[in-house]
Amino acid sequence: MRPVMTQRYRHSLVAILVCTLTLLSALGSGTAFLASDAQAAPLLLEGKKTLFQRVVSHPGARLVATPAADAAVVKDNITPFTVFYVFARNEGWVQVGTGTVSPEGWLEAPKTTEWNQSLTLLFTPRTGRDPVLFFKTETALNDVCATSDMNARLEKLGTEATSLLQGDKTPPADFPVIASEPADAAGAVSEKRFYLMPILAMKDPFDGVKFLRVASIDPGSLGGDKDGKGGPPKTGIALVIDTTISMKPYIDQSLNVVRQIYDKIEKDKLEDNVGFAVVAFRNSTKATPGLGYVAEVVSDFATAKDRKNLEEKLAKVQEATVSSHDFNEDSLAGIYKAVEALKWGDYSSRLILLITDAGPLKSTDKHVSVSMGPSELNDFARQKGIWITALHIKSPGGSKNHAYAEQSYRALSKLSGNRSNYQVVAAPTAAAGAKQFAEVAKVLASGMVDMVKNTASGKIMTKPKDEKPQKLTPEEEAARMAATLGYAMQLEYLGKANENQAPSVVSSWIADMDLKRLAKSEQSPSVEVAVLLTKNQLNDLSAQIKSIIDSGERTKKTDSRDFFQGVLSASTRMARDPNMPTQGKNLAELGILAEFLDGLPYKSDIMLLREEDWYRMSVGEQTSFINRLKSRLARYEEYDRDRANWESFGQSNPGDWVYRVPLSMLP
Repeated sequence: MRPVMTQRYRHSLVAILVCTLTLLSALGSGTAFLASDAQAAPLLLEGKKTLFQRVVSHPGARLVATPAADAAVVKDNITPFTVFYVFARNEGWVQVGTGTVSPEGWLEAPKTTEWNQSLTLLFTPRTGRDPVLFFKTETALNDVCATSDMNARLEKLGTEATSLLQGDKTPPADFPVIASEPADAAGAVSEKRFYLMPILAMKDPFDGVKFLRVASIDPGSLGGDKDGKGGPPKTGIALVIDTTISMKPYIDQSLNVVRQIYDKIEKDKLEDNVGFAVVAFRNSTKATPGLGYVAEVVSDFATAKDRKNLEEKLAKVQEATVSSHDFNEDSLAGIYKAVEALKWGDYSSRLILLITDAGPLKSTDKHVSVSMGPSELNDFARQKGIWITALHIKSPGGSKNHAYAEQSYRALSKLSGNRSNYQVVAAPTAAAGAKQFAEVAKVLASGMVDMVKNTASGKIMTKPKDEKPQKLTPEEEAARMAATLGYAMQLEYLGKANENQAPSVVSSWIADMDLKRLAKSEQSPSVEVAVLLTKNQLNDLSAQIKSIIDSGERTKKTDSRDFFQGVLSASTRMARDPNMPTQGKNLAELGILAEFLDGLPYKSDIMLLREEDWYRMSVGEQTSFINRLKSRLARYEEYDRDRANWESFGQSNPGDWVYRVPLSMLP
């Protein structure tokens, strides 16, 4: 019986500011291509009038003058992942150029991969999903999904893949799987390791899942991916605590939890392997000077050997004596302070535990101190290897705020798909809430210590079960969350220690959702879509978005179409071809926007907006969208500063360094 797939996710329309917009300059630079200029033109994609063929170079590729092995070398050791336009093809060779004006030489076709958009894939964290299987053919993948007992078939395939694809073994010719993500005992592919999985083709066989033909390219060891070698992982847990009025019981209980966990650490003889830090946050001191601070570090990381100093500092933390200007507090300032100010360098496993009874200040609040929103801040932390868990205290007094706060903190603590590290702490009274908080926080922190203990002893943690029981106590829910997070952290650590690579295959088919969950009509992404951008391209995108924001805030509702097309053009160009010259006009004005959108297997939320809904937006929705663009712009500024995740591949010019920007972070 064919498995029942869940209904495809329906995009919820976001709001947009409707206003006039002057013509925007194009991203990138270059001379416009004229269709009649055939001699200088790259080859067009089949059936397209404006989209050019492109390839991405593999490690070891070199550029030569003519299509022959003994030809003069134009450039040796081409930088891996360089994107070229294709001008001609000749028996195993492709004539290429980095721009659209003229070719620069020839590359061996086997040293390139067709790449007609700028989308690539990353593995999602292993929070309960199975390793991705790479199938030889689309038919082989489809046969597994169409079988009457999909789950049993996957169990058998996974076991056989682990055995047959190890070392120098040659699997049988009829074995349908060509490669597999590392099994649990080996660890996951580190998120820090730079590899590339271009999307070569896409099919929609069932609702809720895409079949993707991909190439997996790994440039080898690039350094900086050996955290944790030589011993068990060091785990840093940062408590980010709301210290406004009403939070005194939770501040006191935080100290009790820290003391109990330190005791456990000492008992398990892991004094050097787990550290605690504390960050306190309140709200705007401009709006309410009596609050004293917006966010401050109470104590940087301290292991059990230095516990006295941290415990003394935490014991002195008091709740505010005056009320803030809004029920929401500046919790995002506390998160940002923890990410940026604490010394995470010694810790390979990193966790922030947010403790609050209010939502974050809204982007429309003039006193908000962090420009990034919850989603952008989640991406900011994850790029630095930090997981965020939100403990949301729900008291009767904040009932009108609960829905907004929950939505925000689920985005802040998002894992993948609709999964998040978010847990409610029920607080019908302050005493009951503080008691439940202490129990939940202790379970979560203990789970992290157990992960360190298991890894130190060589014990591989058991993958959490797929099913979520219908009724769990708060402590059981916390234990389940800790097990899921600990499992993913351990695999990430082992992947770094083992220097795991993504499977290197020329071409294969994968599902973009975890197949085991699909067999149960559940959706859990196995891959995340990203866009490979250079520093120059990111700077161009930032400049255009800033121009859009400035124009939107200056103008009124009269010429909404220009504004809509301006934002859409910026997003679409980055996903399809960031370098395409457009002579200072946006894609809509050139009449090619529909062609750019056509055939893209994934789209950012802006690309999914429908223009017919554009004109029905309220003023509040318009303002919200402008603020959302500001949040994205702030995230781009952090990408630019994030030296650790830019990869040069030998390029001396920083403008040519590349970064994998999640598609969800495009406008």
